[in-house]
Amino acid sequence: MMVGPFAWRLAAAALAPLLPFHLAWRARRGKEVPGRLGERRGLGAERPPGRLFWLHAASVGETVSALPVVEAMARRDPALRFLVTTGTATSAAMLAGRLPAALAPAVQHRFVPLDVPGWAARFLDGWRPDAGAFVESELWPNLLAAARARGIPMALVNARMSPRSAARWARAPALARAALSAFGLVLARSEGDRDRLAALGAAGARCWGDLKAAAPPLAADPAALARLREAVGTRPVFLAASTHPGEEALAVAAHRDLARDRPDLLTVLVPRHPERGPAVAEEAAAAGLAVARRRAGGAPGPDVAVYVADTIGELGLFYRLATVALVGGSLVPHGGQNPLEPARLRCPILLGPFTQNFEEAVARLLAAGGALPVPDGGALARVAADVLSSPGRARALADAAAAVADTHAGLPDAVAAALLDLLPGPGGAVEFQPCPPGLSGSTTV
Repeated sequence: MMVGPFAWRLAAAALAPLLPFHLAWRARRGKEVPGRLGERRGLGAERPPGRLFWLHAASVGETVSALPVVEAMARRDPALRFLVTTGTATSAAMLAGRLPAALAPAVQHRFVPLDVPGWAARFLDGWRPDAGAFVESELWPNLLAAARARGIPMALVNARMSPRSAARWARAPALARAALSAFGLVLARSEGDRDRLAALGAAGARCWGDLKAAAPPLAADPAALARLREAVGTRPVFLAASTHPGEEALAVAAHRDLARDRPDLLTVLVPRHPERGPAVAEEAAAAGLAVARRRAGGAPGPDVAVYVADTIGELGLFYRLATVALVGGSLVPHGGQNPLEPARLRCPILLGPFTQNFEEAVARLLAAGGALPVPDGGALARVAADVLSSPGRARALADAAAAVADTHAGLPDAVAAALLDLLPGPGGAVEFQPCPPGLSGSTTV
C-alpha cells in the first residue's frame, strides 16, 4: 500500500471526529488519564519563559533512557526548560516519581497529541519549543511535518528501526522520507538500526550506541526493599519481569516444576502493564497456588507461592530481590524488554527467543556469558533450575552481565551536548566514539 504525506494527513483529519471516543475508551481501561484527555488534542499549553527544549519519549523505557540526557543538558544549561511528552499513563507516573528534586521545577510533562494536523498545530503553536528530540522509534508524520514547517530543529536519538518496522515503512517510502526529513540529527542505537534508517531516508544517520546501556540502575526505596527482604527471608526468588500476556502462565508452570525440588520457592510476577494485575493473580490462583497482590496490600509471606507486583516504578526492588530473572516480552512474540536493567543490578538473566527490540544488548550479553537463553516456555524451569542450583553459576552470570552494562558511560553527556547544539545560540560540533565494531547490529532476528 503506497501512502504519502498528503494521504496520511487527509486520513488523520477524517478520523479526528472519532478519536475522542477512542480516547474515552482507553481512559476506561486505565490507559489514559481521564482529566488530561485534552492534552491528546494539543490543549493545555503553559509555555515557560526562556528557551524550551521538547523531548518526546513514547513510554516507560524511552523515558528512563532519556532522563540522564535531560539531567546532563540541565547541568550544562541551568536556565533551560524542558517539555517532556509521553504517550502512556505509566510513563507519566514513572516520570513524576523518577525526576530528581533539583530538576523537577525545570520539567513540564504533557501527553503527546494524537497525529491529527490541527491538534499537532495547536500543540506546537502553544508551546513554541526552540528545539526538540524524539527518542527511539516513534515517527508521527503530521507532528513532525508541523515542526518542520515551523523551523523547529529536531533530532531522533537512540533511534531504533527493527527489521519488521522497516519493512512496514518501506511500503510507504514517501511517508517515511517525509517523516525522517524533519530530523537534522539522527543518532542510532546500533549499526543495524542506522542502516535501516538510512535505507528509509535518514542519509546522515550515525551510530553512537544505546542510551539504555548507559542508564543508571533502576531505583528502589530502601525501606520497601528492607521490608520485602524481611518477608522473603532466605527463600529463593524466581522473577518474571515486565511480562506480557501468555508469559505469566509459562512462569506459573515453571514455578510448579521448580517447586517440586524447592518447596519454599517464591515466584514474583511483574506484569508490564500493572492494570493486568488482578487477571494475572486470578490465573495463578486457578493453578492452585497461594497468591498475593502488591497493589492490594499483599506481602510475600511464607505461605505465598506467587507474588504479583502490579505497581508502577518498583521493578528495581524485585531485580534486587531475585535469585534469577526472566526478562519479559521474550517468551512471546513481543521482542523483549530491556535486559540491561537486571544486568546493572547483578541479577542473573534468562532470555527467551524473541529479543529483537534489544538485539545489540542481547548479542553482547550472550557473547559475554551474561545471560542464559531459554528456547521456549517448556525449557524455562530447566534453565532457571540451572541457576537456582548453582550459586557459582549465578555469580558468573551476574559478573559478566554487569561488565556488559558498564559500557557507553559517557553517552548521555555526548547526546546532551549534541542536543544543546540544536538550540539558538553559540555551539560547536560534537563527536563521540561510534558503536564498537563487531558488536552493534551483530544479531539479526
